[in-house]
Amino acid sequence: MTEAQTTAAVPESNLAVLRGGGRVWAIGAIHGDAARLRVLHGRLKSQLVPGDQLVYLGGYLGCGSAVVAAIDEILLFRRAFIAQPGVAVEDVVFLRGAQEEIWQKLLQLQFAVGPADVLRWMLDRGVGPTIAAYGGSADEGLLAAEQGVLALTRWTGGLRQAIRQFDGHTTLLACLKHAAYTDDHQLLFVHAGIDPARPLGAQRDHFWWGLPAFEALETAYLPFRLVVRGYLPAGGNGAPGRPVATLDGGAGRGGPLIAACFGPDGDILQVIEG
Repeated sequence: MTEAQTTAAVPESNLAVLRGGGRVWAIGAIHGDAARLRVLHGRLKSQLVPGDQLVYLGGYLGCGSAVVAAIDEILLFRRAFIAQPGVAVEDVVFLRGAQEEIWQKLLQLQFAVGPADVLRWMLDRGVGPTIAAYGGSADEGLLAAEQGVLALTRWTGGLRQAIRQFDGHTTLLACLKHAAYTDDHQLLFVHAGIDPARPLGAQRDHFWWGLPAFEALETAYLPFRLVVRGYLPAGGNGAPGRPVATLDGGAGRGGPLIAACFGPDGDILQVIEG
């Protein structure tokens, strides 16, 4: 795969381009674990310096019970970091994760075929705490799905209205990137994985679901030297080799929240936990 193939036909709105040659901090999936995020942010605050860049690797919602507090904490930390001299707005990037993709589709559930089955699928994958966090009821959603389009539209409309009551939440979830990469093409940051057989511009939803082929990846996904991901899908082994670094410690599911600092060549300079 050539560099031209990798970057061709990629809408700018879907990808973030980071400066190469410096340090990039990446934070793994948070999954509503606000307590661990506060601890990690407290440790990270003393390590970040102007010139560093920060990438949240998706997976802010779902699983854990403190979804609203987690989003609030992310927004507060971003505001504090970019307020420092020498730090630009573009130095903080947020990726879309599986939970954010599920949430977006949930708000359009009235257009789905078999919406009750779709909602059950979403609930099995952790969307329940997010529904509850924004004042909704999964049981009411299932009932609305059985009653028809109008009832379901009212239910999803209520969720949309509820999230607007929390300052910055709608804006954050509307500006998530699909992936990020350094302009020297050394580092690629994704949520769950990629399809190694496809160029970056043709990944579609592989970014947040991953594929078995990614778990078996043994050679670099050219032209990138290292792929950094923040979520380990079910069935993944977490250690596919040098071309991939996984930062999922199981936050929101009983495990720690992990962040790592990457040097320009992909070396891990530091790892911290919350």
